[in-house]
Amino acid sequence: MSSHLLHRQFPPSFVWGVATSSFQIEGAPHADGKGESIWDRFCRQPGAIADASNGDIACDHFHRLDSDLDLIASLGVNCYRFSIAWPRVQALGHGDFNPKGLNFYERLVDGLLRRGIQAFATLNHWDLPQGLQDRGGWNDRDTVHRFVDYARHVQARLGDRLDGLTTHNEPWVVAVLGHEQGSFAPGIKSRRTAMQVCHHLLLSHGLAMQALRADGATAELGIVLNLTSSVPATAMPADIAAAQRADARSRRWYADPLFKGCYPEEVLAELGADAPVVQPGDMGSIAQPMDYLGVNYYTRTVISAGGEAWDAKGRGLPVSDMDWEIYPQGLADLLVLLHRDYPGLPPVYVTENGGAFKDQAVVNGRVQDDDRIDYLRGHIAAVASAMQQGVPMAGYMVWSLMDNFEWASGYLKRFGIVHVDYDTQVRTPKASADWYRDFLKDWRG
Repeated sequence: MSSHLLHRQFPPSFVWGVATSSFQIEGAPHADGKGESIWDRFCRQPGAIADASNGDIACDHFHRLDSDLDLIASLGVNCYRFSIAWPRVQALGHGDFNPKGLNFYERLVDGLLRRGIQAFATLNHWDLPQGLQDRGGWNDRDTVHRFVDYARHVQARLGDRLDGLTTHNEPWVVAVLGHEQGSFAPGIKSRRTAMQVCHHLLLSHGLAMQALRADGATAELGIVLNLTSSVPATAMPADIAAAQRADARSRRWYADPLFKGCYPEEVLAELGADAPVVQPGDMGSIAQPMDYLGVNYYTRTVISAGGEAWDAKGRGLPVSDMDWEIYPQGLADLLVLLHRDYPGLPPVYVTENGGAFKDQAVVNGRVQDDDRIDYLRGHIAAVASAMQQGVPMAGYMVWSLMDNFEWASGYLKRFGIVHVDYDTQVRTPKASADWYRDFLKDWRG
């Protein structure tokens, strides 16, 4: 479908945005009393980050807020999804809150509103205060309650101006990459710990939802999950069964508790002694009604019974610079699956979608990233397809506004529709930014 026709598939109420996260762009790790996060600590572990970099400067967004807000407005989006750095608001994650810490986010939100842009804030995009990690982190049930206190504090200051407030971004990443595989902060390698961390993340989401509503929340409240469509490599029964197990361990392990109030029984059986400790009442607390579900999608997962990895690149299939297969149909398949499995599914936002590519250097003030344009066009078309099949889609947000610190990959991977020269901090909108702006102009008519 051409871009000219594609924009007609979306209603006037649809939300279009760009997304970032605090640690990846802000820099200013000590400004105004900000405390250390687990990512500040993790970046200093030898070998943890591919290019031995850190987030101390990142995109220097903390010091370039106003010009970055002008940049966002120039794209024609009506929404900006960002995250709040917990240690900027409360240095240790417990004890006194830092009034100066929220000043930055108050300026950010007010600046968005002056520019006619909706503010969607995320409370936890992985940068847990190191002061809480020192007390056990997400493996300690007390962190659940500290998160609720933090959420209430943020809402008390900003809630009347937020359009959306997300509890957690991608709990799978925090649990599995951070606590089972150890490739992300805090670098722990224990399946049992990872599963308990997952439970505490979901529980803190549910308890925060209850508390925020009791305090009179006016923003839409939800959570963001990174999900994939797990498909069998062949039509053989063994491959189909393997794909179903993979789907239970990834998508359903997070969505079932939220929408059905239970973990998948087959996964609990598989975990055995590594299954999380669940106290009476926990599952009911997790399964709070949500105003929206955020879905982050980048690629599908192809599963075989033998456990062989699906080498999309080796098969001649298109891949991004992350070596992730580019498969827009997987997004439509995933959204339709969620709609089928969870009756009464709330409005869904695609809260992250984008591709890392080996962008060419800036030439005459331009970066011609046609592969990213194709990526975005294909996935926006997939959202339109899901809508046509009855999925209650509410919005789409590009990852990312600009090139940034890409976690364990450092600055080696570029996802932005705006190029960042990390030496000079000069921002240059890429061809994909121009395409997105033109698409939204057509959508507005």
